[in-house]
Amino acid sequence: EFRQIAQRNSIDGQARFKFSSSALMVLFFSLTTPIGIAVGIGISSTYNEGSVTTLIVQGCFNAASAGILIYMSLVDLLAADFSTPMMQSSVKLQIITNIFLLLGVGLMSLIAKWN
Repeated sequence: EFRQIAQRNSIDGQARFKFSSSALMVLFFSLTTPIGIAVGIGISSTYNEGSVTTLIVQGCFNAASAGILIYMSLVDLLAADFSTPMMQSSVKLQIITNIFLLLGVGLMSLIAKWN
């Protein structure tokens, strides 16, 4: 209940959509998960983990997911943090922030490689 209210508020609060647009987005969001589950159940009997087609499709989906994640983190999140007046006025702060950003990326890569 609370999560649904928070999601509706985040949709309405950020972009100021009309109620009909928000309702359509919520409807679409709430239908995609059950449809995905139904598709998964439907193909589970013919799914072969080792086939070339499966590996190519899985690789493409993983690449698309990674690309969206990188775009969202760099363009939507970091750009807002790095373009503040405080960041723009201090070269030292920019260098330190970039060092820690690269350190975080390196540590996340190490964790990914480790698993």
